[in-house]
Amino acid sequence: MLRVRFPDGPPKITNIMLKEKINADFMIAFKNKEMDKKNFLGVVKGEIQNEEGRSGNVTDEVVMGILRKMEKSLKQTNTEESIKELEYIKPYLPQLMSRDEIVSVIKEMVENGHDNVSKVMKQFNTIYRGKADNSIVSEVSKEIFY
Repeated sequence: MLRVRFPDGPPKITNIMLKEKINADFMIAFKNKEMDKKNFLGVVKGEIQNEEGRSGNVTDEVVMGILRKMEKSLKQTNTEESIKELEYIKPYLPQLMSRDEIVSVIKEMVENGHDNVSKVMKQFNTIYRGKADNSIVSEVSKEIFY
């Protein structure tokens, strides 16, 4: 029998991939007989597996894109079921920037020489992709420039 000893105790895994977290939550929902949540997370897992089949490797960024697409679709559907499913997605999505935070970042960009809306949008999306609602970013940019 092989025994591994760690001088500081066993290593702690702190950066669990999003895909693995969804798989673990799927199993928890299954064991707890939360059928709606299990079924929804099964759909999410299926989307991730489809993407994995196409590209071969799935990163947290790819999974986040899948979740964002599903979130958008559920918001547009706006039924009682889709509202419930949005609650299942929330734990996996990062907190979006507030309007005040967006205004602050854009004003700083303008002070640093970005002199039109398209430059601001491009720079903002390069740095803050997925962390802010682009419709708010666009709205704020237009308010500042026009």
